[in-house]
Amino acid sequence: MRAEAMGDDGSRWIAALDASMAHLEETWVARFGTVLRGGSESLVAEATLADGREAVVKVGLPAYGDLSGEARVYALAGGRGYAELLAWDRSVNALLLERLGAPLRDAFATTEAQLAALCRTLEDAWVTVPDAQGLMTGAEKARWLKDFIEEKWSALGRPCDRATRDRALSFAEEREEAFTPANAVLVHGDAHAENALLAPSLAGGRFKFVDPDGLHAEKACDLAVPMREWSTELLAGDTGRLARERCEMLAAATAVDATAIWQWGYMERVSTGLTMLDIGMREEGLESLAVAERIRRS
Repeated sequence: MRAEAMGDDGSRWIAALDASMAHLEETWVARFGTVLRGGSESLVAEATLADGREAVVKVGLPAYGDLSGEARVYALAGGRGYAELLAWDRSVNALLLERLGAPLRDAFATTEAQLAALCRTLEDAWVTVPDAQGLMTGAEKARWLKDFIEEKWSALGRPCDRATRDRALSFAEEREEAFTPANAVLVHGDAHAENALLAPSLAGGRFKFVDPDGLHAEKACDLAVPMREWSTELLAGDTGRLARERCEMLAAATAVDATAIWQWGYMERVSTGLTMLDIGMREEGLESLAVAERIRRS
């Protein structure tokens, strides 16, 4: 368990966990059940409310930031495109959310079908909000990516060529300059097929998102995530053509500007490749950067 590797902070969190859960059960009039797999930065468990509704409780680990940002996103969305927020307890850094089903990735056999379902879910989730509401803006995200790519590219020994890095930096500058609050919506920030779960409350096999980063940005920022995924497929064929076709499909499905999708996708791909290298996922990181290089050369 990750908490056990966190030293004294993790030990204190584990020692207090039973009391924290008991407090939440009493406060929310809920009964907690099976701990669910997959939570790397939090404990996630099944919950049943007094009225019989099925939910999940999520308790954040120390040192990974509090869950107040997630709570803000869920509250702003109001259940539209996101799991419904049932309760939030700041004292123990815990969320109570509606219980959803299996991830989108398990529901479709092809990449094309997954992309189409992600687009439909994003269209549900792109809620217009009056201002940033304390969330990072698209301009701030683009600037953060630019700084991150510059720093990690040097620190990791220049794992892709300079031209590939410079293309990502140039795109980041363009997206920063293009930001305007008038075109910004509530953006998930990590909208991949494992973060979209089947919503039993919705007809037609629709999905809702969980684990949002939360941004106030242009819609294309969210479409960067499906653009950066499935590197192996892109490398298996004409990489540049396949990437352009994916971008055009996402633009057509959502009526979002293809150039903005392309630029966000490229810089996210480079930053993700560098992140993977930094955390020891060498093969995946090099694949992601190889796609970026091929795209630049195409």
